[in-house]
Amino acid sequence: MEEQPLPRRKGKHASSTENRRMVWENVVWPLVLDINRSYFTLKEYHAKRDAFCKESGISPSKVAGGFVSLLIKNIITRDKNVYSIHYRLIPYMRKKVLLEYGLVTREVNTKR
Repeated sequence: MEEQPLPRRKGKHASSTENRRMVWENVVWPLVLDINRSYFTLKEYHAKRDAFCKESGISPSKVAGGFVSLLIKNIITRDKNVYSIHYRLIPYMRKKVLLEYGLVTREVNTKR
């Protein structure tokens, strides 16, 4: 009988990126497109997050980690109880583009 190798666990950076991607593509960006504003309140975010967690079975704490990580990466900024997306992402919002996380990081980090 052949021994099966243990599946490799993702490293810290890979899982953080995965969490950011999940939160951006399933919670934050759909919320921004739904409300058609470049900013949202914590209450609006929680409603969208709870709906996503319920339908996907992912724990809110995992989503929270991804959200905080988006804040640290300056993709989302906070001013009191209002969160805003990076200004370079606003044209995509106006065009209602499905914005993938990879393009988000390139836009936010590109020096012009």
